Amino acid sequence: MHRTHTCGELTIANLGTQVVLSGWVQKSRDLGGMTFIDVRDRYGITQLVFNADDNAEMRAKARELGREFVIKVSGTVIERTNKNPKIATGDIEIKVSELEILNAAKLPPFMIEDETDGGDELRMKYRYLDLRRNPVRNNLVLRHKMAQEIRRYLDAQNFLEVETPVLIKSTPEGARDFVVPSRMNPGEFYALPQSPQTFKQLLMVSGFDRYFQIVKCFRDEDLRADRQPEFTQIDCEMAFIEQEDILNLFEGLVRHMFKNVKNLDIQDFPRMSYDDAMRLYGSDKPDTRFGMQFVEATDFVKGKSFPVFDNAGLVVGINAKGCASYTRKQIDELTDFVKRPQIGATGLIYMRHNEDGTLKSSVDKFFNEEELKKWAAAFATEPGDLVLILAGENPDKVRKQLNELRLEMGNRLGLRDKNKFAPLWVLDFPLLEWDEETERYHAMHHPFTSPKPDDISKLDTDPAAVRANAYDLVINGTEIGGGSIRIHDRALQSLMFKHLGFSSEEAQKQFGFLMEAFEYGAPPHGGIAFGFDRLVSIFAGLDTIRDVIAFPKNNSGRDVMIDSPSTIDDKQKVELHIKTTV
Repeated sequence: MHRTHTCGELTIANLGTQVVLSGWVQKSRDLGGMTFIDVRDRYGITQLVFNADDNAEMRAKARELGREFVIKVSGTVIERTNKNPKIATGDIEIKVSELEILNAAKLPPFMIEDETDGGDELRMKYRYLDLRRNPVRNNLVLRHKMAQEIRRYLDAQNFLEVETPVLIKSTPEGARDFVVPSRMNPGEFYALPQSPQTFKQLLMVSGFDRYFQIVKCFRDEDLRADRQPEFTQIDCEMAFIEQEDILNLFEGLVRHMFKNVKNLDIQDFPRMSYDDAMRLYGSDKPDTRFGMQFVEATDFVKGKSFPVFDNAGLVVGINAKGCASYTRKQIDELTDFVKRPQIGATGLIYMRHNEDGTLKSSVDKFFNEEELKKWAAAFATEPGDLVLILAGENPDKVRKQLNELRLEMGNRLGLRDKNKFAPLWVLDFPLLEWDEETERYHAMHHPFTSPKPDDISKLDTDPAAVRANAYDLVINGTEIGGGSIRIHDRALQSLMFKHLGFSSEEAQKQFGFLMEAFEYGAPPHGGIAFGFDRLVSIFAGLDTIRDVIAFPKNNSGRDVMIDSPSTIDDKQKVELHIKTTV
């Protein structure tokens, strides 16, 4: 028997019990007459004690133990004289009678502690060691609990968990596919799914009216902190429903998760149109934990001989409450921030509403105090406030730039509290978006999203004005989930493909199987997919999804632990009908 108990469960109630523990050496302390060893497993830490009157050979072996040695000990539970209230086993220790080294260990390349000295790349290279640290392990325990609660809630709502294929057909819409050559079909390729979209729609046609799957998806796209080439979705679809049914049911899922995992009651799920989100926040995933909504100033600042405003397509700003005392150095830091290439603003204009009630701006040469009072009224300033303004020719770009500044101010003012949660539904997205590079419209979500019935007639006359039956769930400025009511008849789906630039032949080749299925009685249906990794990272209070994934890739899409992707030998290439260079 390797253990009778774990290293996290023994308490004062176990005094006098003979036990066997196994685990890893966390640290050792040799005090001459006594040697103390902390042994660790997934469940906690227990202190072992070796006395001077113990077997000399066993004590010598104890003194040789290094960090991360795997050991097995037998002994008696005794009361600690110097108790440790920070750990569950802090009232007891084990007086060891037998010690066995199960496996020696090299000195780890970084400290296996909550606060480690290992950098990101080093920890990724030795991820199996990083997973021994409490914070990373706790994140995966949280992930497990959340997956169980998701299944429990959806099962209670009559959803069936159905697995869909991983080797599928490549499609041209969306991100780039990862493709897999077929050995048995020379010159042909599978693709790894970006989502199970068409399969879950086919399940609705099949009569499985409530489907879900916690599923791996794959996208060959540039990476960020919240993206990985392979990621996990909570993928759901329902038949015989409308948008309101989906919003209500999945609000219930999120409430269930917060209550049963974090013991928090989340009440409000406000709703906002895409147009309002862009107008007030410059983002389709606004962080509503704090205010600082945009105020458009274009109408009342033009015509004062200030070229930056007079030549602008949009002048817009925010009121940073209580920031009028910012120094010139702090203002310069904000100016440098918005001028970074990633943001691209040309400069920053500001106005202070001083504590004495006076108004002072960075453009006083062009605007007198009477005119600045119009600014103060529009931005609803009070003494002590600071107005920050951006301007530019392209309104969409200016709004995105101001969104970045707003988030930066939220960070600086401590308004983005990770223990506060602000969910928001964003609705009525555009169905299509224009791509300058390809000079055609693309589906903002995917080509199976249904347009609003009232807007279908605009597809021929004003495609950009067509709204989608689509919705995103945002929490704390992060898109957690998105979905739509789907097209369920062949005629409308064919019309959609036409406006996306597909010829009849291309549409038939790519999606003929789905359009044919619609001719056999497809019910009205819709769904949603949550980014499971993102959801777990929100619950864990993390800015990156990597630490909620057991074996993540780095920012270059590489697994530095197993050195993947890697080359394959020429024999494999021949079998896969891939030409080799001579």
